[in-house]
Amino acid sequence: MARSKEFEESAVLEKAMRLFWEQGYEKTSLNDLVEHMGIHRRSLYDTFTDKHTLFLKAMDRFGERIASRWEAGIKQAATAEEALRFIFRFVIEGEEDAPAGCMLVNSAAELAVRDEEVDSKISFGFEKSERLLAEIVERGQRDGEFAEAFDAKELADYLHNALVGLRVMARTSAPKEKLHRIAEMSMIILKR
Repeated sequence: MARSKEFEESAVLEKAMRLFWEQGYEKTSLNDLVEHMGIHRRSLYDTFTDKHTLFLKAMDRFGERIASRWEAGIKQAATAEEALRFIFRFVIEGEEDAPAGCMLVNSAAELAVRDEEVDSKISFGFEKSERLLAEIVERGQRDGEFAEAFDAKELADYLHNALVGLRVMARTSAPKEKLHRIAEMSMIILKR
């Protein structure tokens, strides 16, 4: 007779995601995962197959988490400018009780060049962010908030690049005031 799981898969995946987000893939050992997730090594293998598969699922979990938070913030914004300011603030300030930076950006720097599956997930997440940013810019251009000197897609690419840089800097000792100044420059560029 098979043993029933003694844990909630979603809850342990959340714990794994946070550990990978904070430490990265290479630095996180199986022992770290087992201890942090509060499950047995056999349960990790039975449920998630191996460390790499668990990492890919954690990346998916992170992508869903960020998408839901961005969508909620954008939905509450009355204007395109408010929506973009929300995203910049979210990236710079982070979330309470969450690691700094972005798991996708961290993974891009650590693994994308040598792991096709990780690179594919990162590319998907980045493209999704760029589409969302393009929609916001198009809205701002249509409503007269942003200048139409540049194509919305090109501006979205630029904004995404700025956000990736801010995500990296958010993991350093750079003062938040500096990060907010960078974000403000991006907002100014949209209006010219």
